Amino acid sequence: MAHLLLTLRYDGTRYHGWQVQQNALTVQQVVQDAIEGVTGVRSPLTGCSRTDAGVHAEMYGCAFHTESPLRGRKMAAALNAHLPRDIAVYDCREVPDAFHPRYDAVSKRYVYRIWNAPDRHPFWEGRALHLRGALEVERMNRAASDFIGTHDFAACRAADPARKGGEDDTVRTVSHASVTAGDYDGGCGRLVEFTVQADGFLYNMVRIMTGTLLDMAAGRLPWDAIPAGLAGGKRAAMGATAPAKGLYLQRVCYPAGVFTEKR
Repeated sequence: MAHLLLTLRYDGTRYHGWQVQQNALTVQQVVQDAIEGVTGVRSPLTGCSRTDAGVHAEMYGCAFHTESPLRGRKMAAALNAHLPRDIAVYDCREVPDAFHPRYDAVSKRYVYRIWNAPDRHPFWEGRALHLRGALEVERMNRAASDFIGTHDFAACRAADPARKGGEDDTVRTVSHASVTAGDYDGGCGRLVEFTVQADGFLYNMVRIMTGTLLDMAAGRLPWDAIPAGLAGGKRAAMGATAPAKGLYLQRVCYPAGVFTEKR
């Protein structure tokens, strides 16, 4: 029996996150349906992260065991034939039997995208937060650096008892945090991106970090609010939770040598 790691991209707009739920369409459910369609078996599927409703992924890892002889590109192509157009497999490889897509990850990188322009852009509807007023990107970038390092991020966790399990330890190490912007579509607006990489993330952590930077830019929080907010550990000291539609899981990093060669 082979243990296969699939790497996906998906637009999360119409899904209630990754994890299977009753009476709600999720990415995990749809991928399991595709695996069953290809192999004839409904295999347990383990994901690398619990993305929320409306969140997207440019690189999402999930693994399952199968007796199917299909591997690599053949398995990816077969699954893509069963998947809807907003989910695609772009890599399939064998991994050790004990490999876990979530617990073996050494870091993850998220990006939050903001369409910063007077007018909305139909290509970014559902895929970026639209803000009309010009953002102070350089100042936001300097403020974002206050997230870098090992901190207790309890202040950046949503107070949701249903998601508390496994998050009693709220210390995380952020290795990168930056805000950048570039002209888009002939200069009619800017695509502003907050990128953050860490060894792990708490529930809604990136959306709260983003909301904090946006509240600073709007004058609702002082520009030095992050160090004191993290030290105090109180959710109320940080900014609003940014909407899910601008958030992407961009990369999941695993230790070198974990994977076998693609076939």
